[in-house]
Amino acid sequence: MKSNLAIQVKNLDKTFVFNVKDGKRGFFSNLFSPTKKKVEAVKEISFEVIRGERLAFIGPNGAGKSTTIKMLTGILFPSGGKINVLGLNPQIDRKKLAYKIGTVFGQRSQLFPNLPLTDSMYFFGVMYDLKKEEIEKRIKYLCEVFDLEDFKTQPVRKLSLGQRMRAEVACALIHKPQIIFLDEPTIGLDVVAKKSLRELLLKLNKEEGVTIFLTSHDVGDIEALCERTIIVNHGEIVKDLPTDELTKTFVHEKYVDLILSNGEKVKEIIELKNESVSEGLKRLLSQYDVQDVNVYDVDLETVIREMYETQKK
Repeated sequence: MKSNLAIQVKNLDKTFVFNVKDGKRGFFSNLFSPTKKKVEAVKEISFEVIRGERLAFIGPNGAGKSTTIKMLTGILFPSGGKINVLGLNPQIDRKKLAYKIGTVFGQRSQLFPNLPLTDSMYFFGVMYDLKKEEIEKRIKYLCEVFDLEDFKTQPVRKLSLGQRMRAEVACALIHKPQIIFLDEPTIGLDVVAKKSLRELLLKLNKEEGVTIFLTSHDVGDIEALCERTIIVNHGEIVKDLPTDELTKTFVHEKYVDLILSNGEKVKEIIELKNESVSEGLKRLLSQYDVQDVNVYDVDLETVIREMYETQKK
């Protein structure tokens, strides 16, 4: 594995086998020789993540995102293929790997609800074999960076959702992980809390070089945090490209807002398969008495949604 790589995945595959009841067979037949059903959750995907990179790994529900993350962190074993995370094989070296990665799940807390936040942080510091001086120094630093000072001694259950999510990320960083896996980290947060958490994660990436591996249905997270996006569907990688190229690659039309001389506002669409932007503008300028014009792409959320829908067909 190259020294600049945080994650290397090659031909990764995961197939689940279930027992299913066959209504045409009797009870004992189903019990002693059940019908097997195979579901291929991940289908021989390959990708690499550079150290310090900020990657969005996204797709619709059931696309294989969670299964992939569980294999990267050693929770699930793959059916085939190879995984290397920070020079380790998660299947063999799960404990060693745990000391090098952090995880945050927006819908599942790792903090002790009835204890002060600092108790949870101290507990995880001890769990990761940090010395007392290291833990105290790290808690002080994280409380300052994540603005936890005002409520660090309060029971976690009394924190707002925005405060708790900042605390969750801070707790996941107590042992200075090289990669942090974030699963829907801003779910349920208001606009201000989302912006705050995103800014903190960017600061973390810049100052400590932490690799960010994000899954989210919030397009704002993807746009704000991730320089690269991998889109998966039906267990396969649909696209892997820089985030800012998503709209450029998949948009087949331009939106045009026109402000006419009489003050009226008109919205038009230029279909790029039929004409260029310049041709479309010439056509519109000949049709209207235009005072001002604004040309823009469709938003990223629409692009991703249309990609998902295309894959279903």
